[in-house]
Amino acid sequence: MLSKIVILFLVFMGVLAMFGKLHWLGGKRLTRAKCDGCGRYRIGKGPCACGRGKT
Repeated sequence: MLSKIVILFLVFMGVLAMFGKLHWLGGKRLTRAKCDGCGRYRIGKGPCACGRGKT
């Protein structure tokens, strides 16, 4: 019985991981929000604090 619970938990975690990797859940928007120069996430519409990336 305990092994069934563990196996179901691992399958559930694997399914959640696959959904987390999908890009239709907002992944494309997050990759565009990164700075081209340093790779940090930009907050707002202004340029990055590092000054190397585009707006």
